[in-house]
Amino acid sequence: MPINFHSAQNQSSYSSRETDHSWSEAIKSLISPTGLRIADIGCGGGIYARAWADLGAAEVMGVDFSLPMLTAAADYCAGLNQIHFQQGDASSTGLATEYYDVVFSRAVIHHLSDLAGCFRDAFRMLAPGGMVIIQDRTPADVDLQGSLDHIRGYFFERFPRLMQVESSRRPTAAQVTAALNAAEFNVVKEHTLWETRRTYTNKEELSADLRERTGRSILHELTDAELSDLIDYICTRLPSAGPIFEKDRWTIWTGIKPAR
Repeated sequence: MPINFHSAQNQSSYSSRETDHSWSEAIKSLISPTGLRIADIGCGGGIYARAWADLGAAEVMGVDFSLPMLTAAADYCAGLNQIHFQQGDASSTGLATEYYDVVFSRAVIHHLSDLAGCFRDAFRMLAPGGMVIIQDRTPADVDLQGSLDHIRGYFFERFPRLMQVESSRRPTAAQVTAALNAAEFNVVKEHTLWETRRTYTNKEELSADLRERTGRSILHELTDAELSDLIDYICTRLPSAGPIFEKDRWTIWTGIKPAR
């Protein structure tokens, strides 16, 4: 069954790792975070809220609809006084109007039925000249062959029905761009990022991570028996020794709120 983001059992699912330098470098190529005010919409367990603070952001406000996730986020970011969290919906955050320099959202829009509402609220929150940064995977990003780098590709190779789930819930790049333009953002651009999700010492370490399903909502579509079968399938396709660098391809959209 799909992951229940409101379950306390899953509250640490998205606060158990750190961001990779590939993400940080991608963000710094788009904007200089130092001294900025960031709204992290759909912040989950606070991984990227903390990453923004590490990049020098002056203030980070994380918003999520799940109280258990926010509890995990607060624990993960404890002691970082520039980071705050509150409960809210992506289309109606309740955050201040024309206050933030950046509105950021990662791996959220494929869960939404109302892209227009989400982008309208992002536009409202941004100060004139501010930037929206949306990161997610499109159907084209997901539908890639499995390999030593792209472990996720094996999920769909072994269980094709998972691709149907992904394709049905993920907007295309063109749909996201059109929705950002409709929300009156200027200079809307698409960028591609291969983000390293995690590095594993060996296949055993990867197998243990897959069994936990942590941070992998698509694997909640599989039964325990199917998950075990998938792990065996993946392990037969990987080298017997050596590190595994698991990467995912993402699309990042940026847009600018017109200055007055």
